[in-house]
Amino acid sequence: MSEEASDADRFLALVTAAQGKDVGLTSIQAGLLVAAELGIARDSRAFARKLGIAHSLVLRELNVLVEREGLLQIVKRDLRTMRVHYMLPPRDEV
Repeated sequence: MSEEASDADRFLALVTAAQGKDVGLTSIQAGLLVAAELGIARDSRAFARKLGIAHSLVLRELNVLVEREGLLQIVKRDLRTMRVHYMLPPRDEV
């Protein structure tokens, strides 16, 4: 098995695990969270390109995550390209 296939399998397993923890997450939403956590993609266009899905779908799902309990945080928007840079919100230190 190639390293790329292994990385893809790991990513998909983490997406499935995220959905198992929160059944309200779509696969794209869970993928955005996992990608942000692993540093795979930190902007909407990169995520869409790497997964081969429409950028408009990614933007819609990204906005849901931002509005829903602040699961993701928007860092910057590029109005010309519609690219949205995002990150996980800082975790509260205990």
